[in-house]
Order: sequence, then C-alpha cells, then structure tokens
Amino acid sequence: MPVEVSSSEQSELRRDLPAKDLSTFEKYLPLWIAVCMVFGVILSLVVPGISEAIDSWQIAGISVPIGICLFLMMYPAMLNIQASELRKLRRNPKPIVLTLISNWIVAPIVGFILAWTFLPGNEQLIVAVILLSSSPCTAMVLVWGYLAEGNQEQNVVNTTLNTITILVLFAPLVALFTGISNIPINRMLLIISVFVFIGFPLVLGVITRKSIVNWKGKDWFENRYRPAVGNLALIALLTTLVVLFSLNGMVMLENPDLLLLVSVPLLLGFAIVVGYNLIITRFAKLAYREATITVIIGSSSHFEIAIATAISMYGVGSIAALGTTMGLFWEVPIMLGLVYLAKYLRKRDFWKGNPM
Repeated sequence: MPVEVSSSEQSELRRDLPAKDLSTFEKYLPLWIAVCMVFGVILSLVVPGISEAIDSWQIAGISVPIGICLFLMMYPAMLNIQASELRKLRRNPKPIVLTLISNWIVAPIVGFILAWTFLPGNEQLIVAVILLSSSPCTAMVLVWGYLAEGNQEQNVVNTTLNTITILVLFAPLVALFTGISNIPINRMLLIISVFVFIGFPLVLGVITRKSIVNWKGKDWFENRYRPAVGNLALIALLTTLVVLFSLNGMVMLENPDLLLLVSVPLLLGFAIVVGYNLIITRFAKLAYREATITVIIGSSSHFEIAIATAISMYGVGSIAALGTTMGLFWEVPIMLGLVYLAKYLRKRDFWKGNPM
C-alpha cells in the first residue's frame, strides 16, 4: 500500500541534498585528465631519461614518487570514514546490501569473464581489469552522489563499509581470479599495497578527523580542512597522471593497440554492471535517492588502489599500470554521464519506490 508523504516530510527528506554544484575545475576533470595524459607522453619524449630517474626511487618495490601522490589521493577520502555511521545500517539495509552484492560479486565476476574473453595472452592487462573490477570506489562516489542528489547518509555509510571491506576482500579476490587464470603474481606485494594505500591512510584519516574535530570543532573540519585537503587530492591525481604517462609514454606510443584492447572489457564491464544495477534497484522498488547511490557506488571502481597495486607488482612503466590508468580515464566521464542519466530517469519516474 502506498505511503503518503507530506510536504513537510518531503522537505525533511531533502535536507541533506547538495547546496552547490561542482566547481568549474571539477566539472572539467575529464578534460584535465586528458591534458595531463598528453603532457606526460610529451614529457617522456622531450626528457627521455625521466622514466629511469623516477623509477629508480623505490622502497620495498614501491615507487616513492607514485606512492606519495597516491597517498595524497587516498587520505582525503578517509576523512569521510565514520565508524558510528555503520550503526545506521539497520534503518534501511536493502540498498546497502544490493550495493555490496554488486561491488563484491557481480562486478568482479563480470570483470574477470570479460578480461578472460577479450584479453587472452595479455596477462598484465588481465590483471589490470581484475584489479579495477575487484575494488569498489570509496572517494569520488561522494562527489557523484552529491551531484545526483542522492541519499548522502547512505553514501557515507556505503563508502565507510567499502573501505573496511577492501582491507579484507580485495587481496583474496585478486589472488583468486589471477589464480584461476594461472597468472603468477607477488601476493606479498599485493597485501603490502592494501595496507600501505588503504590501511595507513584509513588509520591516519580516522585519527586526524577525531583530533581536529576535538581541537578546532566539526564546523572548521568540515568547511575548512576537508575542502582544502580535497583540492590537494585532485592535484595529486593529476600529478600522478603526468608521472604515469611520462613513464609509460613510449609504451603507449609503441602499443596503441593495447589501449584500445583493454578499453573493450572496461567499457563493456561498465555497461553490464550499470545495467544490472539499474534493473535490480527498480525491481527492489527503491526510491530515487536510495537507488541512485546504489547504482553509482555499485558501478564504480577504486582506481587509486588498482593503480597502486599494479605499480607495486609490475613497475611504474608496466602494461598493467597503463591498463589500470585507462580504467581511470574511462570512469570519470562515465560516472559523470551516469549522474545525468539518473536525473533523466527520475523525470521519467523510473524508480517508483517510496522515499525512506
């Protein structure tokens, strides 16, 4: 039986919708990504020795320059983690459960099957697709969720839960699918990557949040510190791309076919997983604000940890690193397009569930 929602209740339901849009810089993020990729390739041609110079700075097989950039990309996302938010799972578990199923069952299996089908004989590209499909996003989805005017409480709960589950599930999933594919990988480096690029930023983020809130107050943390660190993350992202493509420039120019080849399973994977999430949220009778967050988080990937792990296992100038970077290249415009698709489907009354 339909539930009537009064105008005052509707206003309450919308109280956490975003008050502003993305900045001009954030709106054109796909363009800046493309510019940085091109600049990196040009840099590799103008300064031929840059690849060897950057690649030589390593600790325990991890590139220090890339490690610093990736840490700066990950740390801001960890400032959103609030263990107390997990208590809210009992209020409306259905969209959270659907997202977890998509993130940890549907997407990894789809990615593995597509990689195995379209990339036979290209082991590093197969690993790149497995890394991307086995790592649900915990950072940029917060931006896409705001843009889509989804349920931000659900967004925070889901990203918090994803961050915790990555620590436990990411390495075993990658090990499982590479094992099935008979692709040897350094499992110790895989585990180290998870703890260096997820575990350490997570602990530091939780400590920083608690310390700053106690010292300066929640308002200062939310409106001053976190936005500033968020801007630093975008700069780190673009810097990482310049470095990656300066290291991979010759690899790209010598193997442009590989870029197109890895794009096939990546794009098909997005299409299949997005389609699945749209259908399942409709059949589950979710309302728009819950459904759109479920679709966005359930269809995205954690390209930061995928890139970091590929670099740790194969090196900064590897085909695997290039494959995971292509995942980033495609994900940003696709997720932005998904925001507009969700708003269009709302106008068409695609989701008929009652607001929570």
